[in-house]
Amino acid sequence: MHERVVYFAHGKETGPEAVKIQYLSAIAMARGFHVESPDYSDLADPDDRVQRLLALDPAAAGRLVLVGSSMGAYVSLVASARLRPNGLYLLAPAISLEGYAVPDPTPHADVAVVVHGWNDEIVPVEHILRFARRYAVELHLLNSDHRLLSVLPLVGGLFELFLDNVQK
Repeated sequence: MHERVVYFAHGKETGPEAVKIQYLSAIAMARGFHVESPDYSDLADPDDRVQRLLALDPAAAGRLVLVGSSMGAYVSLVASARLRPNGLYLLAPAISLEGYAVPDPTPHADVAVVVHGWNDEIVPVEHILRFARRYAVELHLLNSDHRLLSVLPLVGGLFELFLDNVQK
């Protein structure tokens, strides 16, 4: 068992080798975290992906962090109810959307941060504002779209600050 572990959950149409995951993985590893990035690409249903993550039984001797992008953020959020991670880093979380078993998942973590694009064409910013207000979650709204690739260095900088907070 590793002292500090980050589990990444990729989005619906990407995979464990996605640009954002690779970028953030390098940051996590530089800060001494072990990184896991399971492949969910064979599962179209977000709740099947939650079950896969739970079946992996993520654990850490010290700090467990769940990071997800879009559908992967939903997966991390829903799984947090059982896993109770130290940190949740949610990128453009797919919440309040049809076809998801838990329309309004509750974040269960010591530190939770949401990063979302003002111009997100998949998940309306209003959903995220409502979520952040309801759960008093730290929220960063950036001038980008759903993928957040145009602001990746800023997403990475926020991730560094997040990891610092999780390690306190």
